[in-house]
Parts: sequence; C-alpha cells; structure tokens
Amino acid sequence: MLSDLDDFYCFAMVVEHGGFSAAERATDIPKSKLSRRVYNLEEQLGVRLIQRSSRHFAVTDVGMNIYRHAQVMVNAAQAAHNLVDHLSTEPRGTIKIGIPMTIAQQEVAQILPHFLKQYPEIKVQMIITNRRIDVINEGIDIALRVRSNLDDDPSLVIRRLSNIEQHLFATQAYLNEHGDIKHPDDLGHHRILSMVEDHVDQHIVVYNKQNQQKKVKVTPVVMGSDLRMLAELVSKDCGIALLPDTIASQYLKDGQIVRILPDWKAPHGIFHIVYPSKRGILPAVRIFIDYLVKKLSTPQN
Repeated sequence: MLSDLDDFYCFAMVVEHGGFSAAERATDIPKSKLSRRVYNLEEQLGVRLIQRSSRHFAVTDVGMNIYRHAQVMVNAAQAAHNLVDHLSTEPRGTIKIGIPMTIAQQEVAQILPHFLKQYPEIKVQMIITNRRIDVINEGIDIALRVRSNLDDDPSLVIRRLSNIEQHLFATQAYLNEHGDIKHPDDLGHHRILSMVEDHVDQHIVVYNKQNQQKKVKVTPVVMGSDLRMLAELVSKDCGIALLPDTIASQYLKDGQIVRILPDWKAPHGIFHIVYPSKRGILPAVRIFIDYLVKKLSTPQN
C-alpha cells in the first residue's frame, strides 16, 4: 500500500509549478523537503518521475501519467477540506434525532416549525421510537429522553431540561364500578394500564408526604409504550394508569379523569438531552441543542 499521500501532493506541486524552486515559492515547503518527498515516491513506485540535473527539469512520460492521478487526489482532498470548512461555519446539513413518540407529538412538533423557518438550510431526520436508542452505534446526533435517572454513559454529554411530574389517574365511573382506592396496596387488585411493554413482574412505586416508599406488585391488563393511547384508555373507563401531568392535564380540565391517591406521588421523570461527546459537533447540531434547551428547559435547569 502506498505509504504517504503527502508524497503525491509534493510531486503534484513540483510538476504544476515547473520545478522545485517554483514549487517552494508557491507552497512555502522547503525545496529540500519537496525533493525528498518526490524521491520517496519514486522509490515507492519503482519508476523515475522527474529527470533532474542542475540545468534541466523534465517530467517523464510515466511521471505525467502519475501527475494526472495525483491531481485528482489533491483536488479531492481540497474539496474535502472546503466541505469541512463550509460545514464548520454555516448552519446546514442533516441532524439525526432520536425522540420518544409522546415528546415528538407534544413538545417537538410545537417548536420545530420556527426553527426550520429560522434555519432553512438545516434538515431534521427524526427517529420516533419508544425503544432505547444507542446514540453512538446508531449515529444519532441528539436524543431526547425521559428517565427516572440520568444516563451515566461517559461517552455522552447530558443536558437536563426539566422534571416531568406524573400521577395515577382513573375515571370516576371506573372507581364507582371497581371500588375506590384508599391506599397504594389497593392497586394490586385493580386493572392497571402500563407503559412497560415487557411481560415481567411489574410494580408501581409511590412515596407519601414523609417520602416513605411503597412498592406494589401489579398485573397490567394493557401494556404499551404510547402514553397518549394509555390516557385515552383511562378516559374510556378501562383502568388506572401512571401518566405525566403534561398529558393528563387536558383530560383533568375536561373532567374526563380524576387523580387517585392524591397524598402519594410517583417518582418524576427527568427530561434531558444526550449527545456524543467524543466527536466534533457541527454548527447545525450545536444550534439545535441550544434551541431545544431554550425552548424546553425550566429556569432551574
């Protein structure tokens, strides 16, 4: 394999400028280094590229053929540098974002139009899914997440946005039919609608005003990660669900659902952004991160 593209560059400069001295003046590369690089290339290829003498400079036929290929390489390298310079100064390009479905519908859909109008050269590719996205291996620029605990992956940068409060909800009609709930232990005997999709032992964890934990084993009758669907099922008297206040608020306002166990609270979700820390962030990505922080974060964050 050819050892060094710098040899091709130096050779191309010497041919292009018609000699070592002229190439030195044009590139600020010392003539001795240019000569050494061309000699290295001749040794690598096993052919004479330039006929040298104190009074004569001539490129061999083989040298001219090699020069044409070297020109292509130099031009491609320059184009790559120009592209990076362009991307590094202008907010443009495609941003790949991983977003949970509810966040995409409720948060991002509200703020994205203004961003797209402000930066028409930026394109946004959204991976809308409730599964855990592997930011690094899936080539994601930014991921929005809601978790009970922040990520501790050292390869990721975390920007905390806000806390999302969540509570237990049902309809009054459901409670009239299945019985009121006085204590968290009662949940084990009710129809639970869960956003956890796995068929594993599931629990609801709540805390009282003294911050004492109560963990109740439940057997959900519906499991699905779409919180809006669960909210709709709750409003149709199908059972009890733990819902974010951001989703439940309109149903509460309309009198469709009621909060149960008001003296108990569930752990809040931490709404945050993660993005890779070990690669350069293009301006378009940085601008969008700052935009998300401005639009979605609460003052304390």
